[in-house]
Amino acid sequence: MIELYESQRTMRQMRRAAMQRGVVAVLDVGTSKIACLVLRFDGRDRLAEAEGIGAMAGQAGFRVIGAATTRSRGVRFGEIDAMAETERAIRTAVQAAQKMAQIRVDHVIACLSGAGPRSYGLDGTVELEGHTVTEQDVSRVLASCDMPDYGAGREVLHAQPVNFALDHRTGLSDPRGQMGQSLSTDMHMLTVDATAVQNLAYCIKRCDLELAGLASSAYVAGISSLVEDEQELGAACIDLGGGTAGLSIFVKKHMIYADSVRMGGEHVTGDISMGLQVPAATAERIKTFYGGVVATGMDDREMIEIGGDTGDYEHDRRTVSRAELIGIMRPRVEEILEEVRARLDAAGFDCLPSQQIVLTGGGSQIPGLDGLASRILGQQVRLGRPLRVHGLPQAATGAGFAGAVGMCLFAANPQDEWWDFDLPVDRYATRPLKRAFKWFRDNW
Repeated sequence: MIELYESQRTMRQMRRAAMQRGVVAVLDVGTSKIACLVLRFDGRDRLAEAEGIGAMAGQAGFRVIGAATTRSRGVRFGEIDAMAETERAIRTAVQAAQKMAQIRVDHVIACLSGAGPRSYGLDGTVELEGHTVTEQDVSRVLASCDMPDYGAGREVLHAQPVNFALDHRTGLSDPRGQMGQSLSTDMHMLTVDATAVQNLAYCIKRCDLELAGLASSAYVAGISSLVEDEQELGAACIDLGGGTAGLSIFVKKHMIYADSVRMGGEHVTGDISMGLQVPAATAERIKTFYGGVVATGMDDREMIEIGGDTGDYEHDRRTVSRAELIGIMRPRVEEILEEVRARLDAAGFDCLPSQQIVLTGGGSQIPGLDGLASRILGQQVRLGRPLRVHGLPQAATGAGFAGAVGMCLFAANPQDEWWDFDLPVDRYATRPLKRAFKWFRDNW
């Protein structure tokens, strides 16, 4: 745990140093595509004055000066499967973005969508030594949280205080400078499979780049796709990617739960490929141009030329009705949404004051998906696009770039995390596990 705490802290310091120099890249390593955006920061002076601690560090102004995307290779279920292939794909994306930006980039902040995320809710309480809350008191209360036994082979990816209470006043976002006797905190901790993280870090190192930060794709997609009111009142963001469907729940502007389902758009493509007996590339094209999940009477009559190059004239001239295509796609999409529903139920999503659900990611663009999702997940479903950021090319504004845009916001305005504070090292206790939502129901 101490090792990881140091590596996370080193990455945060590198990110600050890169931003002070003015340029950093963000890298979204997905199953179907790898996107790279190069950011230039103009708020260097303000950033240098700030202490570098999350929400209190002030807004850092930035603009996108380079953007590139390439087909992902060697990634399955959001995790690296073939190191050399992924390395080549990352190099391709980064070099193309650097060429557009006309500047060399040394530091990247990356996100990963697989790695089996698990959420934990922790809490801690300390008595104040003085009457005013200092940064040292915040460090002590964070260190006093009971650490769960999250198992060997796991690493903490995010550890964020989501609520502070001072005596009987709860719901504080920053207690520093306020007066009281007793300080408590609720913290959300997200752990992931250590091997997946190490593979990604090693792959980035092989590309001659320095890793200056890591984030969960589900988290950054939520930052970019949920509007301020949704993040405040309670909402879930479902990021439908190629190999995984990421899920994050926000309330009071903090992520309080994250998970991922090991199914995505590539599974739908695979079903079309098998069902129609066509190569994967043809199946992807058919899905993109003609796909859907809700059939109407017209779809029986709309015929799709499958095309092919087997050399068998009759086989290559085949057609299929759009209704048949929808019949192949819908069961898999339903399966993904039902699995997401089960995760939401397990997390206690129905206990939140607002149950807004936002669908984003490349897979959310299937026509009719919002209607099907509202039947399976609940009434309040909308399709989300990422926020507009300065300099972002039009081609990178779609739902498929929710993760990449979220990484920009994460880089510019990181939330407070455990490693931003000087924690006493002897307080890494190992105590029984508390799941993420119990404390939320009890405390809010």
